[in-house]
Amino acid sequence: MATAPALLTVEQYLHTSFHPDVDFVDGEIEERNLGEFDHGRLQGLLFAWFQSRERAFGVVGVLEQRIRVAGTRVRICDVTLLRRSAPREAVTTTPPLICIEVLSPEERLSRAEIVLRDYLGMGVENIWLIDPIRRVAYVFDQHGLQQATNNILRVEGTEIVLEVDILFEDLDEARG
Repeated sequence: MATAPALLTVEQYLHTSFHPDVDFVDGEIEERNLGEFDHGRLQGLLFAWFQSRERAFGVVGVLEQRIRVAGTRVRICDVTLLRRSAPREAVTTTPPLICIEVLSPEERLSRAEIVLRDYLGMGVENIWLIDPIRRVAYVFDQHGLQQATNNILRVEGTEIVLEVDILFEDLDEARG
């Protein structure tokens, strides 16, 4: 049985600019849901929270980073936390310490889990999903998606502990 050729090679994708940026999955472009206030604001709050603690946590935060999760797959992570000691790559190929996705209103958990599974397959140890509409934080690992206890996300063996409800309060204040 013949296989249809890929629409793009990964090299073509990596040398093309998209506005907004898109995921690349096995030769095909996948658009991402973004551009709404809650998504963008929460993404910014997460980044700012980590940025103010980068030295203490030994991390470097990056917004909307291209991550090559497999040979023919590149995902754009909402907020990525790299170990300070990790190489600085234009497209990340070294597993980040944390990948955080912010759920958009139109996005379904089942689609988000596919993206999170790609991070897990790459070797990312801490994968978080935050839903600003339902005000819920999740952890994703080899057991699947689990709601975070008391909306607290942590990285075992580190001082990283994020009380997501504090960010939700900031989100509410910004809404007015």
